[in-house]
Amino acid sequence: MKQIIESLPFYEKLSSSEKELTASSAVIHRYEKGQMVHTCGQQCVGLVYVISGDLRLFLLSDEGREITLVHILDGQTCVLAASCVMSQITFHSELTAAKDTELLILPVPAFSKIMKENVYVRCQMYENSAKIFSDTMWVIQEILFHSIDRRVASFLIEEYEKTGSETLLITQENIAVEISTAREVVARMLKRFVTEGLIQNQRGKIILTDISALEEIAE
Repeated sequence: MKQIIESLPFYEKLSSSEKELTASSAVIHRYEKGQMVHTCGQQCVGLVYVISGDLRLFLLSDEGREITLVHILDGQTCVLAASCVMSQITFHSELTAAKDTELLILPVPAFSKIMKENVYVRCQMYENSAKIFSDTMWVIQEILFHSIDRRVASFLIEEYEKTGSETLLITQENIAVEISTAREVVARMLKRFVTEGLIQNQRGKIILTDISALEEIAE
């Protein structure tokens, strides 16, 4: 636990009393894939630090459509689950475990006290919020201005670079959620990619057979 706490990006900038408060307040929680970590209307969770796993931050429309904004991975923090501490955060977002995930959570009372007293922590959390906002604007730009073939190809290449494998264990529904479109749209595009010899589409997985061509589409 001590080693994990010391991995927090702002730990070295904390005072002795703030380090003690963090150590006495922080808790570790484990979430299974698909389990909700934070949702609109729920009481603030606090500052979230990913020990291992993958958190997906997304918006949820009244009709139930999800728009994926960003993934928070190992060693990264997310301040949006503590939005009640930062009045400047006004949009509602959902946070769920994209796979089995272990989190260090600094609850709101401790996090709020440290935020008020430590200008370095406060600045770093605003930087965290600014990065998420930047990622959100990129997602909106992709949805509004880029064709579906580019978006699907970009996603497949990103997954290939992330996993290092040409075989991606992913479904059409997963892709649709990640690039914020309908499953039927993804299905049609994957069928086209199969016809062009770019991929093999099998149940529960996609095999990339022409990575160079996909990269050209993604550019």
